[in-house]
Amino acid sequence: MATSVRRTTLTLPAAPIGPDNPLPALRGAADPHRVEITGSAALPADMARQIGYRPLRSLLPARLRDGYGRERRDTALDALVIENDRLRATVLPGLGGRVYSLHHKPTDRELLYRNPVLQPAAFALNGAWFSGGIEWNIGATGHSTLACAPLHTARVPAPDGGEMLRLWEWERLSDLPFQVDLWLPDGSEFLYVGVRVRNPHHETAPVYWWSNIAVPEGAVPSAVTQAGTRVLAPADAAWYFGYERALRRVPVPHADGADRSYPLRSAFPADYFYDVPEGARRWITALDADGRGLVQTSTDTLRGRKLFLWGSGRAGRRWQQWLTEPGAGGYAEIQAGLARTQLEHVPLDGGAEFAWLEAYGPLSADPAAVHGADWGAACGEVAARLEAALPRADVDAAYAAWRPYADAEPKESLATGSGWGALEVARGGLVLPGTPFGPATLGEEQQPWLTLLRTGDLPDGGPLPGATVVAPAWRDLLESAPSGPSTDYHLGLAQWHAGDRAQAVRSWERALAHHVGCLPLYCLAVAESEAGETARAADRYAEAFAHAARAAEGAGPDPIARGVEGIGPDPSARVWRAVLSALAREAVPMLLAAGRAEEAAELLARLPQEVLAGGRFRLMSAQILLAQGQPAAAREIFDAGFEIPDLREGAETLSDTWYAIAERLVAGEGPVTDDVRAKARTEHPLPGRYEYRMRTV
Repeated sequence: MATSVRRTTLTLPAAPIGPDNPLPALRGAADPHRVEITGSAALPADMARQIGYRPLRSLLPARLRDGYGRERRDTALDALVIENDRLRATVLPGLGGRVYSLHHKPTDRELLYRNPVLQPAAFALNGAWFSGGIEWNIGATGHSTLACAPLHTARVPAPDGGEMLRLWEWERLSDLPFQVDLWLPDGSEFLYVGVRVRNPHHETAPVYWWSNIAVPEGAVPSAVTQAGTRVLAPADAAWYFGYERALRRVPVPHADGADRSYPLRSAFPADYFYDVPEGARRWITALDADGRGLVQTSTDTLRGRKLFLWGSGRAGRRWQQWLTEPGAGGYAEIQAGLARTQLEHVPLDGGAEFAWLEAYGPLSADPAAVHGADWGAACGEVAARLEAALPRADVDAAYAAWRPYADAEPKESLATGSGWGALEVARGGLVLPGTPFGPATLGEEQQPWLTLLRTGDLPDGGPLPGATVVAPAWRDLLESAPSGPSTDYHLGLAQWHAGDRAQAVRSWERALAHHVGCLPLYCLAVAESEAGETARAADRYAEAFAHAARAAEGAGPDPIARGVEGIGPDPSARVWRAVLSALAREAVPMLLAAGRAEEAAELLARLPQEVLAGGRFRLMSAQILLAQGQPAAAREIFDAGFEIPDLREGAETLSDTWYAIAERLVAGEGPVTDDVRAKARTEHPLPGRYEYRMRTV
């Protein structure tokens, strides 16, 4: 059959993504991948330099996406299919352009881990993310803020005369446009993916890119070998990261007494960044017990290769269950990136671009060699089979053929992304062949900024100013605009993002003078917290919460009740209640840190009962009870059971709180000594439902 691109609908049990958090994301993500470089680390100079290059100061201008739950219902998702007579790729343009499925027709085999549900979890930099398929990660260390966002999508001409599927968007953390072109040449067993990241600015920009491929763990043995899925890459060493803030070089495949090329032979989650020698062909594969699976290769610009494994321990298995449904099976990730590790950002000069070609397809190799004791022979077998299936020269030739088509204008729009790229084009007069950000994509969020651009004055956003922009050019415009509630508030955000925190505080204090209290008060609370002023931060949080509570009360009855009465929902009431809930999540921990448990309890009591029933607030209730000297009551909340839908990767708050309660139960009125801690862990073991720790503790 000729290669085709067509629309379809994919129906999955899905938990709705929900609304974004209404508070500005002033802090960086709680990054479990942050590494502390010591003098004994012995990192290559360029790696150490790139690990320290332009770290993410905050998530601005993105917003947190934490409005989802864990109740799933059948949901029809827009999907696009690109296929020939060998492969069928299913893409979700509304969810970051995720390649949900890559199906090999001759063998009727799925090459990827295909999650049977869509369950958001807090793994993206800004929150909502889901597991499975192939995802495109750009921005900063971690999963992209676009993981659950729509991308611009269109048909474009392909180098072989057929059609490509183009995905593109303006990535706001890096302030850069990117594109992903997918095509299947007629008769090809490999999906080609051309990627380009451009820097249209004058200044050098930090770039992060990793293509993440979820593959089945495949622990089922066969008659040929008792091994499960093995991940191979052309390297004899790797940089190991085990969520302990350290990076060290280890041999491949055996490290710390086990063969780590098998994902289930590790107890805890871990990253292995393969140290692929210069000049070697770039590839990585996951092959099952029969020597069959998926291989990814690329041109040399995409330098890094990585294995991420969940491991066989309680926490890894718990996370696997959390991300899907019972019986779905586990997965590992094989990945490819611009740098050797995901802890690095790579400089991209102004006016320059990074571009490369990736290829994804099936691979079959001799299972005896693949799973043999000789690592070099195993990798040699894979390399030979890959070269026979897709010669390295063919990948380079495909890249050369694709480059002229990267600028081809879309023929037919298939999906629409955000209006932020169009806003940047309007501001900078940018010309970006192949990735049009047309004025028709400008929406309500961009309108105040268009007004600033055209008139030099930012309109008043009301008591809750909307989406923000923080790039230097926009900061310049805000600094030139007349002082006003929105201008001062947004200027403070831009200054904070740039690291000019003293100026940010002054801008937010000016915003307060305009009687727009809630969000500037919140921003000042965060500033006090970051400065280590716990008591003053607690005061600010309490004041911001009181402001929001008064606004919520004045906005009208509960919006659900109004709907029942036939009056219709009150949008302002709904918004203010969302603000109240978001503020409580941050105010309560700060009040507890300041030793003000009674005030924290009073604040929490002002929330609606349906909000307090949520897992996050159940945990806070337990923490308040513990601080009030009621560990038995706190323990009852854990015993009754609760879930926190947006529990972050690497978070240890559940285990920390559990053991703090256990220690107080054991110690009674006495001190918590080392003996008490040991006894608490023996007598009160952490239940499996609360085990999410990703490191040895």
